[in-house]
Amino acid sequence: MIYLKKKLLGNTGLLVSNICFGSLTMGPLQKNLSPQKGCQLLKYGFDRGINFIDTAELYETYPHITLALKGYNRNNIVIGTKSYAYSKDSAEKSLRKALEEMELDYIDIFLLHEQENEHTLKGHYEALEYFVKMKEKGYIKAIGISTHHIAAIKASLSIKEIEVLHPIVNISGLGIQDGTIEEMLLALESAKKAGKGIYGMKPLGGGNLLKSFKECFKFVLQLKSLDSIAIGMQSIEEIDMNVTIVNEGLEALADIEINFDNKRLNIAYWCEGCGKCIEGCSHSALSLTNNQLIINHTKCVLCGYCSKHCPQFCIKVV
Repeated sequence: MIYLKKKLLGNTGLLVSNICFGSLTMGPLQKNLSPQKGCQLLKYGFDRGINFIDTAELYETYPHITLALKGYNRNNIVIGTKSYAYSKDSAEKSLRKALEEMELDYIDIFLLHEQENEHTLKGHYEALEYFVKMKEKGYIKAIGISTHHIAAIKASLSIKEIEVLHPIVNISGLGIQDGTIEEMLLALESAKKAGKGIYGMKPLGGGNLLKSFKECFKFVLQLKSLDSIAIGMQSIEEIDMNVTIVNEGLEALADIEINFDNKRLNIAYWCEGCGKCIEGCSHSALSLTNNQLIINHTKCVLCGYCSKHCPQFCIKVV
């Protein structure tokens, strides 16, 4: 049995595996696996040494996690969730929903979802204050933010209550809304020095960088600012591959190949039909009909170039 290395998540006291199981890809927004099938994947991940799960109210994967936790020591599993709560009332509803639907006594990490800068943090400060009070009562162990913005990372440095950061980190900087990957890494280095726990998201750019996945893994694995990396996994084979890469190091990449036959470009429901992605597609695989984006899968080569042009980061390979 392979047991992944565990690392303290900043100054939170939480001990997490260096792979975090991202549950977005198994839920209704992407693969739409049943709770039973999602449960099987999570349990397999637990058995391979993954003790860290990332979810969110938006993902609708609480039922998958609830089933997966049965038969395991809950205290050995670290669960991070997120919501768009901005007021005391909305924060209370989000926390209650997470606790009740996952049948938990506490949440390890509760994050404010998709924060952009100091202004959005101020707009959500009432929710942050509520989460701080719930932490004092033992219902939450650590508080943080998820973000696609460097400005939010910088703003968090002056807010001691924000203990955990969940930013986009990948070799191309794909999905970062206000700068480059180099600028993001500089901000994360400052956050690391301040004792923030950091687990990166989208190391493969939401699937758009799959064809260069070896380079992507080499890049994120050498980053000392990251305590863990959240990776969406939809099959036992993907779990095995990721665990092998992270556990055995960069040399394990040499003999690993990935099958793209079952991968498809997916457009999230929040697509606004702006058409900017079409400019990045040299294969004429994208078109607009009545402001709805249409994919010609026979022409799509999964290059991911179109996603660079999407301001809402709603294009992913699943």
